[in-house]
Amino acid sequence: MLVSLIIFVFIFLILVTTHELGHFLIAKANGIRVLEFYVGMGPVLFKKKKGETTYSIRLLPIGGACVFEGEDTLDAENQEFDERAFPNANVWARIATLFAGPFFNFLTAMIVAIIVVANSTWAFPVISGLTEDSAAAEAGLQEGDTIISVDGERIHLAAEVTLISQFNKGGPMTIVYERDGKQDVAQLIPHFDSDSGRYYMGIYIGKYEKVSPAQVIPYAFYDLLYYFKATYRSLALLIQGRLSLNDVSGPVGMVKIVDDTYEAVSPYGLSSVVLTMMELLILLSVNLGVMNLLPLPALDGGRLIFQFIEVVRGKPVPREKEGMVHLVGMVLLLAFMAVVVVNDISKFMR
Repeated sequence: MLVSLIIFVFIFLILVTTHELGHFLIAKANGIRVLEFYVGMGPVLFKKKKGETTYSIRLLPIGGACVFEGEDTLDAENQEFDERAFPNANVWARIATLFAGPFFNFLTAMIVAIIVVANSTWAFPVISGLTEDSAAAEAGLQEGDTIISVDGERIHLAAEVTLISQFNKGGPMTIVYERDGKQDVAQLIPHFDSDSGRYYMGIYIGKYEKVSPAQVIPYAFYDLLYYFKATYRSLALLIQGRLSLNDVSGPVGMVKIVDDTYEAVSPYGLSSVVLTMMELLILLSVNLGVMNLLPLPALDGGRLIFQFIEVVRGKPVPREKEGMVHLVGMVLLLAFMAVVVVNDISKFMR
């Protein structure tokens, strides 16, 4: 568990630092004054001021921030800010600054994905076997077939087929596949499994091979795209009530995920551990980027909504009103995080 905790902290530092670094660099490039750049929450462990910015590391690995002058001010009408304050920056400079955090998460995920794809095998969407009473077999699919698309969605990775299958509610699936160099189409009706409560295609899928050097960057992008789709589709399931709080993990739950993953791959050697943890970093980095773009108060997406309202209206929403919205959003977000942490701890105790 100690090793897993160290790995988690390292991953957390990369996730939060790259996110806040995006905000920081674009803010600086646009002349916006950054008052503080910190990683973590709660009591300060280390603090140093350089120029006009204070840099700090805090105790709890549950977040971080890049604090701009004049941001979220509740009594803005009674305060005057100079031209380098966040509210006085050009609206497109503010939009770029807010978007830069999630963008840097996606950029980090892409860089890591390139390293992972270049040094590991790729799970091509080739049928490696069929289950007993297989819906795929009934549709005419065979072992060795390469799945090209499912319901019009192009497939590059075996896990994409599994992801689409998980979201199927029993409706017919149109499968484009390749066999002996020729493409064909099959209509598949998945079978319901009462034990797991979901529908299955009835296939084992995955043929593991190295990609060529010329394919590394495109396939790294496919890896990134897969995690992007997995994240927003999981959010859709959560909104629909098909996922519960037990399916949501906070920092404590992430430690457990890291520990379970480490225990599973450690027997295969250090390189397997490193590559698997890097794959986990890709997932979490994409997840953080997507989550921060949600149009919710206090998140980057919620702040961007106010900036785009200003673009449409030609004038900003009163700063004190925007600040109050984000304050309420932050309180609710922290309350939700507290509930998730308590739930994660209860899962540890089971």
